[in-house]
Amino acid sequence: MQLCRRSGVKEALQPELKQPIRLWNYRMNTFCTGFNCSCPTAYILLAEEEATTIFEAEKLLKQALKAGEAVYRRSQQQQHQSPQHEAQHRRDINVMLYIKRRLAMCARKLGKIREAAKLMRDIMKEFPLLSMLNIHENLLEALLQLQAYADVQAILAKYDDISLPKSAVICYTAALLKARAVSDRFSPETASKRGLSPAEMNAVEAIHRAVEFNPHVPKYLLEMKSLILPPEHILKRGDSEAVAYAFFHLQHWKRVEGALNLLYCTWEGTFRIIPYPLEKGHLFYPYPSCTETADRELLPAFHEVSVYPKKELPFFIHFTAGLCSFTAMLALLTHQFPELMGIFVTAFLGTLYAPFSFVVEKMESFISSGFWHQLARI
Repeated sequence: MQLCRRSGVKEALQPELKQPIRLWNYRMNTFCTGFNCSCPTAYILLAEEEATTIFEAEKLLKQALKAGEAVYRRSQQQQHQSPQHEAQHRRDINVMLYIKRRLAMCARKLGKIREAAKLMRDIMKEFPLLSMLNIHENLLEALLQLQAYADVQAILAKYDDISLPKSAVICYTAALLKARAVSDRFSPETASKRGLSPAEMNAVEAIHRAVEFNPHVPKYLLEMKSLILPPEHILKRGDSEAVAYAFFHLQHWKRVEGALNLLYCTWEGTFRIIPYPLEKGHLFYPYPSCTETADRELLPAFHEVSVYPKKELPFFIHFTAGLCSFTAMLALLTHQFPELMGIFVTAFLGTLYAPFSFVVEKMESFISSGFWHQLARI
């Protein structure tokens, strides 16, 4: 294992490693196509490894679904016979769930958004206890693409609950819906004169809530930072989650007129509410300080990882540090070279005094001595 971690050995072994994998995939493909294969995981592997287009992957996944349904029904009837049967049934549930979710993703990529949304709804209805897989977030994205905002609001009403884990998709989609109600009429000048209306206040509070959860997202949505392809894995509240959210949801914010303008005018106000985000949060737990390290591992090396909060010191601290350093340097030089420093200080003070002496001489030449005598008496 340690040898394979070295880049040179790893590169040398790659052709030898790939050859058996290709041969195994070829044999698996021949087996599945030549016989009536009832192993859904074999079709999944072919869809993931051998399919070159989304259409081919969808075709293989449909075969996997057909084989998986038969295996699932059989294990469902036998699940109470022994712990081994129960474990097998749980495994078959996960396989079915994976197949249906991948089919929904394929349908969405092929432009069949309504079919993808229906598949996701069926998954949520069939497996209601598996909400930790965040299928509702995929459904939210599909519904936003269909501009079915009422359905999006219904999903949020169920999953945007205080007892359930949050994500950037949940928080920023809730902010988008509330911003949609007021963004087309919002004007910073008008709001500063008359104040915010209740609907505008709700939208601003939703934006502040979303920014508190993940403060990296607005810079990507406002295109203040360059966007890259999202990583394979993401860290909640981290820069990797912000990249993934903005990559898939920027189009939905652009579609709502004025939503990005409202976000631009209000998102920085969040930081006045939480001046010390690492110590105390407002609506969420304090922001974790370990996200930067994890994001550097998840994101490519060329990407500039967003850091929050910025470790910027006040100007007074910079000024004090500079003044102390300058004073210490002068003291050291005076101690080492007293005569030379005395000459330097005398010359420096003489240079500073020269303009003032010049001004005084000119004033004396223009003003009579009697005036100075009267001024001295006063």
